[in-house]
Amino acid sequence: MTKQDQSRDSAARYSVLPQRRDLFYDNTWHEPRGGYVPTFNPANQDNLGDTASANASDVDAAVHSAQAAFLEWRKTQPIERANLMRRLAGLVREAAEEFAMIDAINCGNPVREMIRDATIAAAQIDYFAGLVHELKGDTLPMGADSLNYSVREPLGVTARIVAYNHPMLFLAGKLAPAIAAGNTVVMKPPEQAPLSAYRLADMIAASLPPGVVNIVSGGSESGEELVKHPLVQKVALIGSVPTGSKILHLAADKIMPVTLELGGKNPLIICPDADLERAIGGAVGGMNFTWAGQSCGSTSRCFVHRSVYAEVCAGIVALIPQKHQCGDPTDMNTTMGSLISEAQFNKVINMINTAKHDGARLLFGGKRPADPALADGWFVEPTVFADVTPAMQLFREEVFGPVLAIIPWDDEEELIAEVNSVEYGLTASVWTRDLARAHRLAARIESGYIWINHISSHFIGAEFGGFKKSGLGREEGLSELLSYTQIKNVHVRLD
Repeated sequence: MTKQDQSRDSAARYSVLPQRRDLFYDNTWHEPRGGYVPTFNPANQDNLGDTASANASDVDAAVHSAQAAFLEWRKTQPIERANLMRRLAGLVREAAEEFAMIDAINCGNPVREMIRDATIAAAQIDYFAGLVHELKGDTLPMGADSLNYSVREPLGVTARIVAYNHPMLFLAGKLAPAIAAGNTVVMKPPEQAPLSAYRLADMIAASLPPGVVNIVSGGSESGEELVKHPLVQKVALIGSVPTGSKILHLAADKIMPVTLELGGKNPLIICPDADLERAIGGAVGGMNFTWAGQSCGSTSRCFVHRSVYAEVCAGIVALIPQKHQCGDPTDMNTTMGSLISEAQFNKVINMINTAKHDGARLLFGGKRPADPALADGWFVEPTVFADVTPAMQLFREEVFGPVLAIIPWDDEEELIAEVNSVEYGLTASVWTRDLARAHRLAARIESGYIWINHISSHFIGAEFGGFKKSGLGREEGLSELLSYTQIKNVHVRLD
């Protein structure tokens, strides 16, 4: 392909990007008082144009719009809320390829995989639409002269702050439980990749009443103002531990509930009796190299029994180039994307250099890809270190990049101690043919979401969330819907 052909092809792909990039509340576009900031394509550093950056007064206006809408939305019949949500889900599903291209350009993930993000988001909206009648109360037996009952009521205006690794999936899917319960919501898309939020806004305007879902893009100021705003009754975050900690401190002053889905340094355990071919595939797949390792659920610590250690290490090194090679995220054949930014690129490279200095053995990758077509992007090869020990930084700290650490183990008691020695506890994966061992390890691993002979999948209705610093609360199931309600008890004397 000539440079002229490449330019035409790029222009065609970029034509999908939304043109309107203001703040969205009350189903109307508003120019931001906070001004505009550029957004970029992390795969080549192209400037994709300016986007709205909300300040405190912008956030205040959006929250007041949501508050006004709440007074009516809470009275909307549950079946009507569900019907409107299903209309939104249908629009999202129809535009799956469009959303995928927008996110591939703006966040660097492969477009073919991002199509699934949109379909999953639509399925989550449908799921919570189907649960609206499960917001039930209880009655308490009191005898013939009294009636005691409880009801669940919505909280009011809620806020959701989402991460850059799956922008559209988190935006569309995570608004669902809040509005299904009768709340209104202000969504803050990731400042690094806000473009899909503006396209979603068009669909919100076409399916939901004004003010039910509002979108304010911007940086840390807009997020902080959302959390502090006196009308916001709950905040949910998908993000880093430091951001989650800051939100907890701000929420404490308001005595406000929060849901936090934070980081992970997740174990994948290969036992001596495991089906090694499948386990090796699981170790590679569980690392989420597709997203350049930018996944809180990545099983980035691979514990391998010493009796099969050499075989597993060799198998992982042989499989990676067959499955994952960096490429243009907008190409349907690309199987691994770029990191989100220069800052994240530098963090990952520094962690790789530290691992080398600490004595870990580099088996694969560890640098930029050699392809000159990728030289301007924030790409890092799939990287694998062996002989990692608990004393190393790579063992303890989340990289949020494509770096897998392999650790040998001999004794099950020592294994469990090492697995649980980090401050995270989000996911885990165990590979064994021994049913008793599988359940024994699952019972002792301090993680909130565990796969046995499987990796990475989320299942709608299965509660997802972490232990320790990996978060608070659960998502993707009934308990998430209930977390957007408060219980009121009513006692009536009948005599």
